[in-house]
Amino acid sequence: MKYSSPSAGRRPGRPLSFDREAALNAAMLLFWRHGYEATSLSELTAAMRVTPPSLYAAFGDKKQLFLEAVRRYLSGPVTAQQLIDDADTAKAAAWSLLAGSAIAFTGETTPPGCLLATGAISCSAAARDVQVELARMRGAIQDRLRDRIAGAIDMGELPCDAEPDALAGHVMAVIQGLSTLARDGASRDTLLGIARMAMAAWPPELIRNGG
Repeated sequence: MKYSSPSAGRRPGRPLSFDREAALNAAMLLFWRHGYEATSLSELTAAMRVTPPSLYAAFGDKKQLFLEAVRRYLSGPVTAQQLIDDADTAKAAAWSLLAGSAIAFTGETTPPGCLLATGAISCSAAARDVQVELARMRGAIQDRLRDRIAGAIDMGELPCDAEPDALAGHVMAVIQGLSTLARDGASRDTLLGIARMAMAAWPPELIRNGG
């Protein structure tokens, strides 16, 4: 997913008096640490170094700011789509997602865990539309992995009785669990060990004739 240019979606008029990219990054980190509803407008404006009117002019309301921060989070430096598409096999794609999550959730300069998971857990019924959008984003990743697994079955890479929905769902469930453990203080080595155990549930890959 590509991040739009700083001018996209902004009303014409007086130029922004702050660095939009830096402000959005600060908001992303704050939402990542505290979640959507637990992050107040005053905390956002202080971290972003903007006034409330400037925030609204540049990003719209708090919900739109949060969703843009999530899109930024998902856009790089390596996306889930890239990890799935660039892997040599479906099993390697699953491992890339799990290992990449374990590493990303334990970064030295970022909050622990996953922004998608943090945002979803902290949302109440009043922010149901935010929950729905986060679920849609996670579902898109799961669907792409499921399609890669289904293709692997068709190509004879995985046995015909492998279950694409269950395997993709299992990976996403483990990723959610890794996020919770990271927020509880689990180390990167611990998360990678859990990821390796999760891969033990996968069916063995088949040897294909002709490469």
